[in-house]
Amino acid sequence: MAQEVFWRRKTLREMTRAEWESLCDGCALCCLHKVEDEDTEEVFYTTVVCHLLDMENCQCTEYARRCELVPTCIRLQPEDVENFDWLPPTCSYRLIHEGQDLPEWHPLLTGDRKSVVEANASVLSVYEVKDNEISEDQLIDYVLDEDY
Repeated sequence: MAQEVFWRRKTLREMTRAEWESLCDGCALCCLHKVEDEDTEEVFYTTVVCHLLDMENCQCTEYARRCELVPTCIRLQPEDVENFDWLPPTCSYRLIHEGQDLPEWHPLLTGDRKSVVEANASVLSVYEVKDNEISEDQLIDYVLDEDY
């Protein structure tokens, strides 16, 4: 009998570093800037993407140094899973934490890193500008109409 895949038999905290990293589908939606309503603490995604994002392959050009270069960048860690509600609803980390399965286009299921882009589930289908092209005061003008 085949062994169950790791994301169905382990919690996020039980995963190895390699398993944890492989859960990222490469959508880069977490690289979109967000604004938070100060009163309700509700988070809204914008169509403004981090200047470190390579738009050809949806990957950070400075992944190892991203938090040093962009102080507001959040490094996802297993011990922070209780705070993952701000992540997009298709985010693998959020889905696994909520007891759901991976989307059918996830690279761990398709074997193809491009499947997320082909499914229009990546930042490429929503971004308008990079953050070095606008001021922080303008972010509110770029809030997405869709829920993320």
